[in-house]
Amino acid sequence: MSVPFADLQLQYQKIKGEIDAAIAAVIRDNAFIRGPYVDAFEQEFAGAVDAGHCVSCANGTDALYLAMAALKVEPGDEVITTAHSWISTSAMITHAGATVVFCDADGATFTIDPTAIEAAITPRTVGIIPVHLYGQPADMAAIMAIAARHNLWVIEDCAQAHLARYKGRQIGTFGAAATYSFYPGKNLGAMGDAGAVVTNDSELAEHMTMLARHGGVVKHQHRIEGINSRLDGMQAAILSAKLPHLPDWTKARQDAAKIYDAGLNQIEGVVIPQVGADRTHVYHLYTIKHPRRDALAAHLNANGVQTAINYPTALPFLAAYSRLGHVPEQFPNAYRDQGSILSLPMFAEITREQQDEVIDLVRQF
Repeated sequence: MSVPFADLQLQYQKIKGEIDAAIAAVIRDNAFIRGPYVDAFEQEFAGAVDAGHCVSCANGTDALYLAMAALKVEPGDEVITTAHSWISTSAMITHAGATVVFCDADGATFTIDPTAIEAAITPRTVGIIPVHLYGQPADMAAIMAIAARHNLWVIEDCAQAHLARYKGRQIGTFGAAATYSFYPGKNLGAMGDAGAVVTNDSELAEHMTMLARHGGVVKHQHRIEGINSRLDGMQAAILSAKLPHLPDWTKARQDAAKIYDAGLNQIEGVVIPQVGADRTHVYHLYTIKHPRRDALAAHLNANGVQTAINYPTALPFLAAYSRLGHVPEQFPNAYRDQGSILSLPMFAEITREQQDEVIDLVRQF
């Protein structure tokens, strides 16, 4: 049996009528840039994640930049983030003008270690960007307590964690702002690039809106120098069509994770995802650990099961950050995990038969 890592075509076929109607409406109305479909999605998504404001933009990477620029990050500032993430998080710290400071992951959940945050704070630190990695919330109570003690802002990177909760509260509602990606493979994905920032601060929302639209909320009235980072009408309409399905898709992912957990938990060498206390994991990725990761991946791939490594090199050890001179001893958990993590097929439409095939092949290995 062939088991894809994800199946976006299957998702489309299940709601084809809704998606096709949304696309046709945008074409009919010539609403390709900004317009009513973008406005509608911003309101709908803000409501879905319990936020006061949603500022849409071109992608999740831009969302991080917009949030930091609106918070007036300056050269000489330091911003703390996790060593285990996709490079967008750290690269946008640099592009916003600050210096990135990495912290180790906690060794169990793959999210940032709060004790490492505390140790990394200096007089130049202005903010923290925790990443809710793979769909699991970071330890927001500990992070927000640290931020309050040191008068730091927090931007939550929610790119992989749509609708995840921490102590019953939506992630993305703890910090000054939260960023989302709607890359096609995300739990809520567009059919192209798309992103957003959410916040409960109306002034911050207005500033981010101006930044994303060439510096003004009204055309030709440029109050500041901004950038061009707009969500187009087609993607907004597609996202609006998909958004009502997100709770059911989320539950389907969680149910699939339970099947994997039960089937893989007793297999020697396999470490299933560990979920922290009071956290609701939404399983954008189902990532296990195994000491012979590369051989296991080759075995699965040879037998028709697609896998991925998210991420094969921890951020401090990428060539892009060689200037910082980091060594493995500074980030022991992230360094260890980069050699053992393996993401198995996970999507809302995955069947029990497909999961049994994956589990059986892991057991055979």
